[in-house]
Amino acid sequence: MRRLLAAASLCLAAMTTPAAWADENGVSFWLPGTFGSLAAAPQTPGWTGALTYYHASWAAGSELARSNEIRVGRIPLNVSATVSGGLETWGDLFMATASYAFDTPVLGGQASAGLTGLFGRVATNLGASVTGNIAAPLGLGLAFFGNDQVSDSVWGFGDLYPMLSLRWNFGNHNFMTYLTGDIPVGDYSATRLANIGIGHGAIDAGGGYTYLNPAIGQELSGTLGFTYNFANNATQYQNGVDMHFDFGAAQFLNEHLFFGPVGYIYQQIGCDQGAAPALGCFQSRVFGAGPQIALLFPVGNSQGYVNFKGYKEFGAQNRPEGWNVWLTFAISGPPPPKPVK
Repeated sequence: MRRLLAAASLCLAAMTTPAAWADENGVSFWLPGTFGSLAAAPQTPGWTGALTYYHASWAAGSELARSNEIRVGRIPLNVSATVSGGLETWGDLFMATASYAFDTPVLGGQASAGLTGLFGRVATNLGASVTGNIAAPLGLGLAFFGNDQVSDSVWGFGDLYPMLSLRWNFGNHNFMTYLTGDIPVGDYSATRLANIGIGHGAIDAGGGYTYLNPAIGQELSGTLGFTYNFANNATQYQNGVDMHFDFGAAQFLNEHLFFGPVGYIYQQIGCDQGAAPALGCFQSRVFGAGPQIALLFPVGNSQGYVNFKGYKEFGAQNRPEGWNVWLTFAISGPPPPKPVK
């Protein structure tokens, strides 16, 4: 069982770093659900490669519809407008991660470094009714109203996401700290509704804990992090500080199969800067929960791993809400040998 759990933690730790979705127009650096079970457990030294397919479907109401209308210039800043309606967004992303865990301890822990890139498609439909007044000299104004229907989609490459981490093991208790960020090289346009890149850099740091009991095959993990966002120079908009907490639990049925619940909490704790006055602080929030199931299997002399997890979102504020699924396939080096009895 110890060999199994060590191999599982290695594969899970190779899962992707963030993509996007919350603050400016409902889009953030951090992708909730990035971490899950065994997030802080030790990794097998050497290289690991992981490929994740991520599908999501979201819907949002009038607040996000209005923010997107303002961003793409369909509602000028000198207009006082009320928007009713909403938007729908779909995403299909393929995320590839390469990571390396070092043999030599660093600060008494195990160091690892990785990089994630992504490719995929994002599509958005916006349908809204707009009523308001255009500011005019001498305090006068011109009333207007209308319906707006916009559809947009894009295929392309996303930003790059490097990650550094340190892990410490003390029997059944495991601790982890990480540092990641956004290199904004992805497909992004400030005048387009659908984007794969986010248009600005970000730094994210945090830590996690994993309780892992090989004797009974049970595990519990939680990872807390905070994001500092740099300004989007194309829109002169800066997202506030974001807080996120990903968690998961697992029960092993045998040496190859486990299942359990996963979830996340996402809450923006700082106000956006540079927003249109009508939007105000524009803090984002969402919760998600769902199931996971995973399988371990040999691939020659290497260790293979497949994980499926899904989340249903609720309690969203200034952010799209819906559901998302992750399917991850990873290959690592040989698992550690079984202890000699």
